[in-house]
Amino acid sequence: MADNKELGRIHIYCGNGKGKTTCGMGLCVRAAGYGFRVLIYQFMKNNATSERAAMEHLENITFLPGLEHEKFSMRMTEEEKAQRRIFYAEQFRKATQTAVQDGYDVLFLDEIVYTIRAGLFDEAMLIDFLKNKPEHLEVILTGRDPSPGLIELADYVSEIRKVKHPFDRGLPARRGIEC
Repeated sequence: MADNKELGRIHIYCGNGKGKTTCGMGLCVRAAGYGFRVLIYQFMKNNATSERAAMEHLENITFLPGLEHEKFSMRMTEEEKAQRRIFYAEQFRKATQTAVQDGYDVLFLDEIVYTIRAGLFDEAMLIDFLKNKPEHLEVILTGRDPSPGLIELADYVSEIRKVKHPFDRGLPARRGIEC
């Protein structure tokens, strides 16, 4: 662990624009480059994200595994949503316990805010953790529309607003750029 005597802060990257995960990953790279140990879990994403492929070999960065196959919440059946609620609660417990027990400096919970908004994760679990997290632990959260409670707990809230996007013209996501 790097010498991090500062209090850990809470970051939220939110909004309807492209780049929330990119911002979080950039902060993780910066922290790892300084010698901080970084733990990342990506909600609502499979294990084959391009950022994961690039970063999982970097020293000081650890990705927790997720599902091999994932789909957008609007395409899930009610049974799949019920299964995801159980799965994501367990993954959250694993991520937070690992971050605390193994003394990580940074915990990035990518798309957790989206997961809450999709009804697949209980926000109360996240808020309880954030209120009781180790003082030194820096926590990064991403996703659209954080609640007022999350915004109140956060030290940084950066909104990424879409002005224009190729999706608006019906163009698909491109590998390595949007996905």
